[in-house]
Amino acid sequence: MIGKAIVLVSGGLDSATCLAIAAESGYICHALSFNYGQRSASELLAAKRVVSAAGVKEHKVLDLNLDSFGGSALTDRTIDVPETEVNGIPVTYVPARNTVFLSLGLAWAEVLDADAIFIGVNSLDYSGYPDCRPEFIDAFSTMMNLATKKGVEGGHIALETPLIDLSKAEIIKTGIRLGVDYRMTVSCYQADDQGRACGVCDSCRLRKKGFKQAGVADPTRYQ
Repeated sequence: MIGKAIVLVSGGLDSATCLAIAAESGYICHALSFNYGQRSASELLAAKRVVSAAGVKEHKVLDLNLDSFGGSALTDRTIDVPETEVNGIPVTYVPARNTVFLSLGLAWAEVLDADAIFIGVNSLDYSGYPDCRPEFIDAFSTMMNLATKKGVEGGHIALETPLIDLSKAEIIKTGIRLGVDYRMTVSCYQADDQGRACGVCDSCRLRKKGFKQAGVADPTRYQ
């Protein structure tokens, strides 16, 4: 029997690759994106392009308004996005974002009786966010099977993180093999309304480096 999967899709390079991996694995994919008050609204348009090209079963976009809390350069326009490398957890970290996203994905997974949730977190080429670490993923996986009807009744929902141990170059090579068109994606923390990247934020630097190391021409549109 073909299983169902919830795939979190932001519109960026990693989530587009994660969606392609879930589809290749044979899952019927239900994509979930969030309008959480992020600085770059163009990434939601990218998510819709990625999902449309992938031919998923269903795509939901939830409004969260995390910008009402602020506390991050991605949800508070009075905080500048760093354009040079910084030590420690950067101001682009959105407090509890992946915890919130995964919790809502889990709720939909219960409704659909899904077998897995896919998220494109990465613990190698990333910005140091605490909710991208394997320790967080392991803890959330344990929690979600304790907190759900399916888990209590003997079932199981897998939390799949196929990119977690890959470099950005390896992620790109995987996506190319699976036919991902990275021209559709937006990774920049401060992309303009047309989806053009700034080229200098941490996400842009990691993306540029990944394409270079993968030996693949960078299709990103820059400002």
